[in-house]
Amino acid sequence: MNNDFSLEGKVAVVTGSSTGLGQGMAIGLAEAGADIIGIASRSNQDDTKKEVEKTGRKFYQIQADLSQQDQIVSLVEESISKTGRVDILVNNAGIIRRNQAENFTDEDWDAVIDVNLNAVFRLTREFGNHMIEHGTGKIINIASMLSFQGGLKVPAYAATKHAVAGLTKSFANEWASKGVNVNAIAPPGYMITNNTAAIREDETRYQYITSRIPQGEWGNPPEDLKGPVIFLASSASRYVNGHILCVDGGWMGS
Repeated sequence: MNNDFSLEGKVAVVTGSSTGLGQGMAIGLAEAGADIIGIASRSNQDDTKKEVEKTGRKFYQIQADLSQQDQIVSLVEESISKTGRVDILVNNAGIIRRNQAENFTDEDWDAVIDVNLNAVFRLTREFGNHMIEHGTGKIINIASMLSFQGGLKVPAYAATKHAVAGLTKSFANEWASKGVNVNAIAPPGYMITNNTAAIREDETRYQYITSRIPQGEWGNPPEDLKGPVIFLASSASRYVNGHILCVDGGWMGS
């Protein structure tokens, strides 16, 4: 049974892998046996590289600005050239802009849409074509509890995460018969990451949110995401397609 969760011999691309959720998932996939191609806008992924190599796996890093849509095809080609093939794609990179809806600027809207939605679509399409050629592949998008809810002061973020859920299901419908599984993980906004720093600094709101989480605590990457991402990247999830896996301490069920 343990072999179903092994990623030995696989290559995984993880976007936004320099810190936070992306870094944690990259390390988890490496612990399961995968070599990692880390894509991040920061040139320094030394911490991720160090932790991945501790597992005995290889780490390749690519610096890229995913807001520049014309670079996506060359980015995919560079990734494949490093290892010969890519078996797993984790679309993790994302940004957030906060403002009241009536004051939300076009500039902030476009920035969030470009990274959180347009890049996800193009990366999925391009890596997906490569996987279809080989008849196998795993694509894991990072959705959010805001794939189901509206949130406050984050209209662009909520719109993109709703769209990511829809894209996941749409691609899954077409590619399940071609050997490519497309699924998503929906961690809550309530994990201890850079994106939630402003919320956690507001003690009143922090305590209110914590009180609404049935498990009584915020999520802690990487530990709380390693298992889910390994499951969706492995043969253990062979018959799982178009699913949005909530990792939220029970939030969506409450």
